Amino acid sequence: MPQDSTYVILDNGDTFYMPTQPKTGDNTTYSSGNAGQTENGENEVDVFPWIFLVIGAILAYNYLTSKKGEVDFSSTLKLPTHPQDPKWFHYHDLLSRKNPYYHKLPKELQRKFLVRLTHFMKGKKFSFIEMQPNEDCMVLIGAVAIQITFGLEEFEMSYFKNIYVMRTNYHFGLSPVPYEGHVSSMGIYLSWHNFEISFTDYCDGNNLGLHEMAHALAYVNFTARKGADDYFRKRFKKFSRTGRRILADMQNGKPNMLGSYAATNYHEFWAVCIENFFERPELLKKELPDLYSELTLLLKQDPTSDNLLINNV
Repeated sequence: MPQDSTYVILDNGDTFYMPTQPKTGDNTTYSSGNAGQTENGENEVDVFPWIFLVIGAILAYNYLTSKKGEVDFSSTLKLPTHPQDPKWFHYHDLLSRKNPYYHKLPKELQRKFLVRLTHFMKGKKFSFIEMQPNEDCMVLIGAVAIQITFGLEEFEMSYFKNIYVMRTNYHFGLSPVPYEGHVSSMGIYLSWHNFEISFTDYCDGNNLGLHEMAHALAYVNFTARKGADDYFRKRFKKFSRTGRRILADMQNGKPNMLGSYAATNYHEFWAVCIENFFERPELLKKELPDLYSELTLLLKQDPTSDNLLINNV
């Protein structure tokens, strides 16, 4: 995965992202970053030189006063309201072809999935940068969020009102490393080019959509705490006991199927776990059974089971 976290946690618990503006090919700029938490749901602190905070503040001001190249499509979009709506059938056909998770769901769960998806999309403003607005993009991106939260009561990630869809990856302030996606207090950011590529191989444990929505889910529950799921917040502590032990082993030189990027920090470890949980569940269950078990209990899902959802937790 490309790098996708740059942040400082301030005393008030909010995040200050630096540098604040990723740059696309024509210098269109948008804010970006990720927030992190300890296993107790508390914010972790990463310290950067104060000079960068000043630079970040200037860039943040520029972001708030200029959004070049942005097209908002969702404000005029009419979502399907019932299963007989032609768009309902279009969404079903699209997801059946493009989303392996949805394709495997039994019909009754597909219906539940689509109901949740339309609710999710209704509460979001999708903005497209350097590309034409596309309803199918919105459906496929929203579907990844529903996939991760399908076993939870709170699925809308209501803190996030804005989803920015970039045409391709972009550079970020002083970093020479290209970015594919970020999550910040201002919204969820995804490169559509890389999002599409992620679904061409759904068995490699590398999926931009799953990765960034995993960050978004953590942000909602532990930083913003708006739209948080009480069960998820409580259960995450138990997941972290196993997760942090495995991460420590990785950082001490013990590799596993999650790969080296997962050892970057706990935030990336969490997101990579989600990618592998959905794309390579059998392998994850075989090689890291304790971790897999905790993920099934945390998300109330078992991708290796025909039943999928776990109700009695």
